[in-house]
Amino acid sequence: MSSSTVFSELNLSAPLLQAIEELGYVSPTEIQEACIPMLLEGRDVLGLAQTGTGKTAAFALPLLDKIDLSQRCTQVIVLAPTRELALQVTDAFNDFSKHISGLSVLPVYGGQSFKVQLDGLKRHPKVVVGTPGRVIDHLNRGTLKLDGLKALVLDEADEMLRMGFIDDVETILQHTPETKQMALFSATMPKEIQRITKRYLNDPQTVQVSPRNSTKGSIAQSVWFCNHVHKKDALLRLLQADLEDAAIVFARTKQDTIDIATWLQDNKVAALPLNGDMNQAHREQTIQQLKSGKTDVVVATDVAARGIDVERIALVVNYDLPFDSEAYVHRIGRTGRAGRSGKAITFVKQNQKRLLRQIERDTSTRLEPMGLPSVDDVLKLRKEQLKEKVLAEIAKPNMERFANIVREIQSELENVQDADLLTALLALAQAEEPLFIKDFPKPKRGEYNDRGERGDRRRRDRNDRNGRDRGERGERGDRGDRRDRKPRRSSNEKMECFRIEVGLEHGVQAKNIVGAIANEADISSKFIGQIKLFDNHSTVELPEGMPSDVLTHLNKVYVCNRQLKMKRMQ
Repeated sequence: MSSSTVFSELNLSAPLLQAIEELGYVSPTEIQEACIPMLLEGRDVLGLAQTGTGKTAAFALPLLDKIDLSQRCTQVIVLAPTRELALQVTDAFNDFSKHISGLSVLPVYGGQSFKVQLDGLKRHPKVVVGTPGRVIDHLNRGTLKLDGLKALVLDEADEMLRMGFIDDVETILQHTPETKQMALFSATMPKEIQRITKRYLNDPQTVQVSPRNSTKGSIAQSVWFCNHVHKKDALLRLLQADLEDAAIVFARTKQDTIDIATWLQDNKVAALPLNGDMNQAHREQTIQQLKSGKTDVVVATDVAARGIDVERIALVVNYDLPFDSEAYVHRIGRTGRAGRSGKAITFVKQNQKRLLRQIERDTSTRLEPMGLPSVDDVLKLRKEQLKEKVLAEIAKPNMERFANIVREIQSELENVQDADLLTALLALAQAEEPLFIKDFPKPKRGEYNDRGERGDRRRRDRNDRNGRDRGERGERGDRGDRRDRKPRRSSNEKMECFRIEVGLEHGVQAKNIVGAIANEADISSKFIGQIKLFDNHSTVELPEGMPSDVLTHLNKVYVCNRQLKMKRMQ
C-alpha cells in the first residue's frame, strides 16, 4: 500500500521533520501513517506487523516528540529480544533526534561492560533501549529507575516469547508506573502475547499491516560464506569480475565506509564513502558522481543510503550482514530499479547463519550460495577489456604521431620483433593496474574456500582412518546421556560440554541460559544441547567447533547477575 500522505502532515515537531528529510524519507509507510497519530494522542497501540514494515519509526518518532527535556529521568524504554535489534533501534532514535539538543539514548544489553552502561545511566538518558535480561539486572541493582517513565515499547514480542524472555518482560512491566503509555509490536499473536496485551495495555488501538518486505524478482540474490580469505580481497575480486555498471557496498560503521573505499581506491577502483558524518552538500555531490559515472562504487551505511535512486546501480554488496530484514530489503532495493535487473551479494560469517535464515524467512526468498570468481575468470575478463581498449585506440584519429615513435623504436632496436615490442608496450600500459592477480591461499581444514566449498575436517579424516565414513556412524542419540531431555538439535550435530558459573542458588533456569547464549552467540536455540543445573554452577552442550571469539564473548555475558566464565569440560 503506497501512501499519499507526507510526514509534514502528521503533526511532528520541526526538529524531527528536519531529521526525516535529511534521512531521505518522504512518505510514511502504512504502519507509520496509522501509529504516529495514535501515539501522539497518548493511545496504547497493538501493532501486528512483520519486520520490513517500518515499525521502528512508527513508535520512535511520536514518542520522541512527547519527551520533556526539562525532566532528568528516563521517559521511554524499548525492550528488544536481541542486542542487534536493540542497537538498531538505538541508532534509529539517535538519527531521528539528531536536531533535539539534550536528548540522549542509551542501549543496555548483555555482553557489554557494566561500567559503560552505569556511566551512561548516571547521565539520566531520556530513552533506554535494552534486552530484558540486562534491564532486569539494572533494575535489581537500582541503577535504572523507571519512576518517571512515560512510555514503554515491546518490540518483536513474539520473538521475546520464543527466546524465553516473556517472564522477564512481565517482571519489568511490574516495575513501571500504571499511567505509562504502551506500544506492543508482534508479527504473530500467540496466547502468551494476547494475555500480556489484555493485562497491561489500556484499550489498545490495533494496527495490522501486510508485510512490505518481499524482495523483488528482478534482483538475483546470492550469499558468500566468509572464510579465511580477507573480506576486502573478496570484495575486490567480485568488483573486478562483476562490475558491469555501478555498485553500492553496505558497511556497518562510518569508519568502515572510509576504510573500504580507500582500499578500493588503492586498488584502482573508482570508489567513494557515503556516511552520516558527511554534510548534505557532500552527500549530494557523491551521489551525483555515481549518477554521472565519475565514480563506480559507493561504500555506504544504511542511514546514509536511504533515498538513493540511481538507475545505473547494477550490484549491491552487503559487506556486513544487516541486523534485520527491513534493512536488507532497503539495501537491495537500491538496484533493479526502473524495470532493470540487478544483483545482490551478501557476505555471511559462519556464526551468522541464524540471522541469514531469519532474513530468508521474512522475505520469502532463498539466497543462493556462491563462490568467488576464480583467477581465470578475472583474467579472461581483463583480457577482453584490454582488447577493447586497444581496438578503441586504433580507431581514434591522429594516431600517426604515435606510429612514428614506434617506427623510431623499431629502427633503433633492430633485433626486437614486432610481437616483443607490442608485449612491452602492453606491459607498460598495464603497469598501474596489473593484468594478473594472485590466487587466495588454500583453506585450512574446516574452512570454506573462495568457491564456497568446505575443506576436509579433522573428524572426517579420523573417520576415514577408522575404515568408515560419516554415514556409517550411529545416531547421536544412541550415545551419551540424553535420556532425561528431548534433543533440541540435529541428531548428527557433534557437541562439546561447557561449565558456566551460575547455578540454582543464583536463581537460574534453563531458559535463562538458552536465551542468553542464543542472543549473544547468534545461534538458534535448537542448537543448544543438554543443560544441567547444579547448586553453584551449570553445564551446557554447544556445537563442536564454536569460534574462539564467540566463546570469549560468552565468557563475559551475565546471567542472573553472574558472569558465565565459560570453560570447556573434558
